[in-house]
Amino acid sequence: METTMATGLVTLHYDDRGEGNRVAWVTFNNPEKRNALGLAGKDRFVEIMTSLRHDMSVRAIVLTGAGEKSFVGGTNLAELAEFDLAAAEASANKTHRMCDSVRTCPVPVIARINGYCFGSGMELAACADMRVAADHAKFGMPETRHGIPSGMEASVLPRLIGWGKACELVLTGDHIDAQEAYRIGYLERLVPMAGLDAAVESWVKSLVACGPQAVRIQKRLIMDWDRMSPTEGARAGIQAFVDAYRTDEPRRYITNFLNRKKH
Repeated sequence: METTMATGLVTLHYDDRGEGNRVAWVTFNNPEKRNALGLAGKDRFVEIMTSLRHDMSVRAIVLTGAGEKSFVGGTNLAELAEFDLAAAEASANKTHRMCDSVRTCPVPVIARINGYCFGSGMELAACADMRVAADHAKFGMPETRHGIPSGMEASVLPRLIGWGKACELVLTGDHIDAQEAYRIGYLERLVPMAGLDAAVESWVKSLVACGPQAVRIQKRLIMDWDRMSPTEGARAGIQAFVDAYRTDEPRRYITNFLNRKKH
């Protein structure tokens, strides 16, 4: 069962998976302009993501674009052309808050990339936990072609695809195809457009089958790993393991697994 909760430049609907579990689909809804994100769209996205992070029924979030041509085609160029210093700073901060709301989301976020994925769209998807793209998708960081640098969460790219490839993208503004994005590790999966939803669904089914508390603890631990040494990460992992036993979730899930194997 699906429930639509918002309309406009960014839409939200819920996919009910039973037993109080829901998957949230957040869709960038400006297909006439390649789902480009203007100031209003960025604000709406942050508003939606803020509401979702406090919703304990949400097991996963899927980000995608309306139509079959574009995920997010970047930031609205018509707005960019008119910026003064104050507007430029405000827009950059909005882009950061948008990406940060994905990166720090307490539940897994899947980027369902159904077409053009440029600039802030590529940054946004880079902050998701998993990325799958249709094989016609295109990727790029074209900001230098427009006289501005790639900032904000472009800083995530070197850790994801390596310094050399990140430098190539942000310095040249060149585009790459989906096959290259998969080869360099930007994408976890690459499928035909017809297989995009099935690829997303395979991840969603796996996530819903896991303990909800365990997944949230694991997501928090992954974020810790990014800023910790291996030893610090191990210590954080020990505490996370202990924290899992603050509820009966481990006992329930392990008992169910053992009972299943007996039958």
